This record gives sequence, structure tokens and C-alpha cells, in this order.
Amino acid sequence: MATVSIYDQDKKQVGERELADAVFNTEVKEYLLHDMVRYQLAARRQGSAATKNRSAVAGGGKKPYRQKGTGNARQGTIRAPHFVGGGVAFGPSPRSYAFKLNRKVKKAALCSALSVRFQAEKLIVVKDLAMDSISSKSFEQLIKRFELEGVLIVIDQADSKVELSARNLRNIKVLRAEGVNVYDVLKYPNLVLTDAAVNEIEGALEK
Repeated sequence: MATVSIYDQDKKQVGERELADAVFNTEVKEYLLHDMVRYQLAARRQGSAATKNRSAVAGGGKKPYRQKGTGNARQGTIRAPHFVGGGVAFGPSPRSYAFKLNRKVKKAALCSALSVRFQAEKLIVVKDLAMDSISSKSFEQLIKRFELEGVLIVIDQADSKVELSARNLRNIKVLRAEGVNVYDVLKYPNLVLTDAAVNEIEGALEK
């Protein structure tokens, strides 16, 4: 099994632990990462673009002029698409861009993303990130001790002190283990996990 060092908040090594190879050191399948990122971004799309077709545009109930004898082409309404102020032909309508991915594919993609960070030596495990109070400055200093720029931090459960301390810091994001996802793992070049978060992730992905 893959082995990783465990650090305290002062970047001193306090132990080691083994990581599940099936989760953190599996074969990286780039096509799964691509599919999962597309899946996440598609689900975020609002899909609210809309135009009015000829039936939705106000007016045009009366035939503009008689059928014959005017020298013009026959017309039934001035709200047809070729008239100024008419309805739009083939315009967008509200829709969902989401598509389906199997649960096994989602798990495999997340394992591949975590393995990318481990194999690139961009994964750090800390004993805990407990803080005495909410302080962005203190949290930023903690990150600087590890000499990291652009970091996703995963904690095992809700911790308002950690989450609020990191909220306004640039290129730093805190997620709970239950919310870890492929897009964020790949977006941030460094990944920091608490020891308890590793247990949560392995417990979820090894099932």
C-alpha cells in the first residue's frame, strides 16, 4: 500500500499512514476525469436562455391585409419570424444540460483524481486543522508554512472556524469529505487532507 507522512500544523512529521491503493494510487484514467468534469459543469449550467416564438409574441391576431389583389405576398400575421417584431424561429428554450453518469464511473473518476495528486506528490495529510478562533490571517500563515499556492483542503466534518477562516483567502478552498469532487481536486494544484478525512474518503470509495 502507498504510504504518506502525517504532519502537524507546524509542518513537523508526527507519523505515517498507509493509503488505500484502490483510492489514492490507482491507474489514472484521463477519459473518466474528462467525463466527470463535463458532468459537473453541465449540471451547473442554468439553461434558462429563452426567446419568444410567433405564438408567444403579443399582437398579430388580425390578417394584415386581404389575401389577393394587393400585389404583395399573402400574409396571415405580422408576428411571423420574417417580420420586424415577430417571433424568433428556432430560438433557444429553457432546458437542462445535465446528463447521466453511472455511480461506478463517478467513483472511479474521483479515485483517478485523488491518484493524480498522490502520484504527483501534491497530497499532504495533516493530523488536524483545529483552530481556537476564526482568523483568516492565522489560517493563511498555516498554509504558508507548507509553502503551498492553490490548495484544496478537505476536512472530515463541519468546522465553522476552519471554513470561515479560509472563506476569503485567494486560491484556497475548504470542503468536507462528503463533498470532495473531481472538478475541485483538479482545479487546485495541491490537496491537503486531514487524517480523519482520509478515513471518510476511503470508507466511501472502497465500498
